[in-house]
Amino acid sequence: MANDVCFRLNHLDRSWALAVYRDQHGYEVLEQVLREQRDPARLIDELKTSALRGRGGAGFPTGLKWSFMQRGAPGQKYIVCNADEGEPGTCKDRDIMRYNPHQLIEGMALAGYVIGATRGYVYLRGEFWEPYERLQGAIEEARAAGLLGSNLLGSGFDFDLDIHLGAGAYICGEETALLESIEGKKGQPRYKPPFPASYGLYGRPTTINNVETLASVPEIIRHGGQWFLELGKPNNGGTKIFSVSGHVERPGNYEVPLGTPFAELLEMAGGVLGGRRLKAVIPGGSSTPVVPGERMMEVTMDYDGIAKAGSMLGAGSVIVIDETVCMVRLLARLSHFYYEESCGQCTPCREGTGWLARVVHRIEHGQGRAEDLDLLDSVAGNIGGRTICALGDAAAMPVQSFLKHFRDEFEYHIEHGRCMVGATPAHG
Repeated sequence: MANDVCFRLNHLDRSWALAVYRDQHGYEVLEQVLREQRDPARLIDELKTSALRGRGGAGFPTGLKWSFMQRGAPGQKYIVCNADEGEPGTCKDRDIMRYNPHQLIEGMALAGYVIGATRGYVYLRGEFWEPYERLQGAIEEARAAGLLGSNLLGSGFDFDLDIHLGAGAYICGEETALLESIEGKKGQPRYKPPFPASYGLYGRPTTINNVETLASVPEIIRHGGQWFLELGKPNNGGTKIFSVSGHVERPGNYEVPLGTPFAELLEMAGGVLGGRRLKAVIPGGSSTPVVPGERMMEVTMDYDGIAKAGSMLGAGSVIVIDETVCMVRLLARLSHFYYEESCGQCTPCREGTGWLARVVHRIEHGQGRAEDLDLLDSVAGNIGGRTICALGDAAAMPVQSFLKHFRDEFEYHIEHGRCMVGATPAHG
């Protein structure tokens, strides 16, 4: 018994190792698919049935995305994993790479088989050094075991992958800016069309998915799309990892079925810190609209449920805000972030993010004017939908939602030159 306990503890200590993944039936799906030469079209159908949607933020149906690739077209094709994870509040993908990297590798190899790509890249945020070491070690283990490289398992299928380290630019989480960065260029989004499925990395057809998305693929193929769909709800298949941070007793990553009530997720995280009142929640990362606390307690954690509440599931980055928080100060921090991270390519974003940051900063520091609220609405409205990528929307939506739901706090700041919460004097 003692030896059995030690064995299990050692496995827990090295969950990222190939031997542990093998013990959990790892790579069996890849082996079976290659051995049976499964029809890629049938595998895409399973993904469509599963209702797996992109776990990186956009929520685009994965099976549909894979179907865009012209598998039979001649020449090189690529599968790229977006592991940049730069959205404030998000910390799930790094844990997948730290503790279960082989499932990501198997998912990428299966994706390569389905779309006809023989080469893969993981674009990994350079600050994530432990995830890099774990994933790189796993790649080397898989390569040594014949699970990556040429003629995998004698099937005639070649697939190998490498890691490309980014340098911490938020904009490189946008898929075409990511491709530019891999190519050694300045990380700026491309005009679309053409889309990556026809003109992607090095001008070749490319499919780009998030870490959590690709890591879900082996289990979907093992158990079937219907199994995965039934874990969640219609149009929202499977489970989802939510990164819960902010004012909770137990911040961390929680994997729950899509459709789980927010109230249950909050309870898993220990409830609001110190038993204080829930004021608001940013449900999908800092770029998604804020939802008042009372409304959020009625929401289910899935793409459609959160959309009905006026926000987005995004990357599943749940930021919990309690009653002690000044919403003006919080927005000032968010607006400054998007101002700093704008790549400057689009005029509405380059200029507009600066205006948003400066005006909110002015209000926060007791120098606001009555007309500033209309000015913020106007600037945000002139950014949203007018840029090459979604960073402009990411900067505008928090401003618009904060003003919609917490306008009284902004008005109080302007009228009194200080914060409504605890009547704290404005600093600066």
